[in-house]
Amino acid sequence: MYTDEELVRKSQKGDINAFEQLISKYQQKIYNIAYRLMGNPHDASDLAQEALIKVYKSIGSFRLDASFSTWVYHIVTNVCRDELRKRNRHQVSSLDEPLNLHDGEVNKEVADFSNSPEFAYEQKESGEYIQKLINSLNPEYRMVVVLREMMGFSYEEIARELDITLGTVKSRLNRARKYLKDRILEDREQGSGVTRLTAERGNS
Repeated sequence: MYTDEELVRKSQKGDINAFEQLISKYQQKIYNIAYRLMGNPHDASDLAQEALIKVYKSIGSFRLDASFSTWVYHIVTNVCRDELRKRNRHQVSSLDEPLNLHDGEVNKEVADFSNSPEFAYEQKESGEYIQKLINSLNPEYRMVVVLREMMGFSYEEIARELDITLGTVKSRLNRARKYLKDRILEDREQGSGVTRLTAERGNS
């Protein structure tokens, strides 16, 4: 079994089989990243394919100063980020706006829920619901949430990946978490979202 580095070097010399072996190792992860960032299978498939084409065209210039996986994830992240930026004018929600609940407006100021067992359970039980909430974030906030919570990047890695400061990473992540928490609470009060989905499963 060849290492990634060996397969990269073979690919750079025109070995198509070596390139196919590389891609077979990472194509599912590439699709998963695209799906988390774009929020639907159609866009995820298109942009994963676009990323793979970029990988193929650029592998000759890859200097192996980082791992192949890191380089590939950087490419797919950039492809999705560029597409999200194009759509940014149509963003669904602003983190600066208050939520409108049935008993009045509330500002998005709640505790960080990142280590909450309750939220972890909700993530496990209703991934589609959580994905819809992530989709409602504007691109800048969606990127940091996916890179941190879904891909496990460190704050420093996110800062490098997105070319922003460490402070900006932490600020966006905290505000995105607060926003998602508020949306979950709002849905619970209205009897929708995770609460409803869980109840439906219990009655099935």
